[in-house]
Amino acid sequence: MDLIKDLFKGDKVIWIIFLFLCLISITEVFSAASTLTYKTGDHWGPITQHSVILLVGVAIVIFVHNIPCKWFRVIPFFLYPISTILLAFVMAMGVLTGDRINGAARWMTFFGIQFQPSELAKMAVIVATAFILSKLQDEDGANPKAFKYIMIIVGIAFVLIAPENGSTAALLFGVVYLMMIIGRVPWRQIMKLTFGILFVVTLFVSIVMALPTQKLSKVPLMHRVETWQGRIKGFFDDKEDVPAAKYDIDKDAQIAHANIAIASSNVVGKMPGNSVQRDFLSQAFSDFIFAIIVEELGLVGGAFIVLLYLWLLMRAGKIARKCDKSFPAFLVMGIALLLVSQALLNMMVAVGLFPVTGQPLPLISKGGTSTLINCAYIGMILSVSRFVAEQEAEKTAEEEAANEAKLQAATQTLLEKAKDIVNSEQAVSADNQE
Repeated sequence: MDLIKDLFKGDKVIWIIFLFLCLISITEVFSAASTLTYKTGDHWGPITQHSVILLVGVAIVIFVHNIPCKWFRVIPFFLYPISTILLAFVMAMGVLTGDRINGAARWMTFFGIQFQPSELAKMAVIVATAFILSKLQDEDGANPKAFKYIMIIVGIAFVLIAPENGSTAALLFGVVYLMMIIGRVPWRQIMKLTFGILFVVTLFVSIVMALPTQKLSKVPLMHRVETWQGRIKGFFDDKEDVPAAKYDIDKDAQIAHANIAIASSNVVGKMPGNSVQRDFLSQAFSDFIFAIIVEELGLVGGAFIVLLYLWLLMRAGKIARKCDKSFPAFLVMGIALLLVSQALLNMMVAVGLFPVTGQPLPLISKGGTSTLINCAYIGMILSVSRFVAEQEAEKTAEEEAANEAKLQAATQTLLEKAKDIVNSEQAVSADNQE
């Protein structure tokens, strides 16, 4: 029992949420990986690989949550330059060799291990933002210099990530934007940034929709324009005006089958293993796993997943409020916002509320780099919760020691007063006898 307590330290609620997400992941990935099973001919292969990755992830959580959270501030100093170099290398290789997966150069292989440098960049940027906000805090809020430094760091990462993975770059920028609001960056700077974002997004969408995609597909770093245009058009097209007889389900197959999966569900779903649309969704085990969850577990299961992520965010907020130092508070909020924002984005895509993106459902979708990095995030949150618990224990011990000292002082005072009374009574008695 003591061994379990030593291994699983930190906030118990975060551990419960993490274990629930892992159990749901194993169940639903096993069910949704039918296309992988068909391709490999190995029924147990996909889930065995995923289970091993989750076990490694649990080991990472245990390792990271035992590291004092103050040491996390050194992460950006080595991880940020490494991740930017790797991102630049992946982008260059995509341009020079045309080596891309699903039309994008996002992965690289190192000693036989395939990973996404953008995941490392996300961690570096979030930790760096928390560090800058904590170092440049004044009585009235963050120093205006914090905004400049954060924009430089996130801007470089954004430029390197966006051409190959626009949704990840936008997600990262959005989380940093929320962190600056929480970090009390001057509202004048926030409002300027907000109007700048609205202008750039409007200009970007207008240009993308007007560009001749066939000619630009061969231009370096512009090969994703056709994909962006198709997704924007597909999202805003009014399909209600298209007669059912002329509706082409193969045109937007992923969206169509995700909608069918959700529409064919009910309150409790078809139960795990009984999904039909998993055989038609190419990314049923990753980008569209939420649609499979709703199909198999129903509205109850989908609502439970949403509540788990919201519970994670609220718990992180409670941990942050208890921190008496700003860095761990900003760090835990940044991590929670990143995980929950990505989860909400994935679920919005699955239900048709957002254009299709390549964002997996954190800790549930099948993955390698993303799963391990997300486990490291959970370890960081648990490390901060340990820091908070240790702070509270120290305060409690100090209060108990102070109360004990006060009690001893009061007892000593009472004893001295009692002694004085006894001495005075003895003196009076002696005078009476005389």
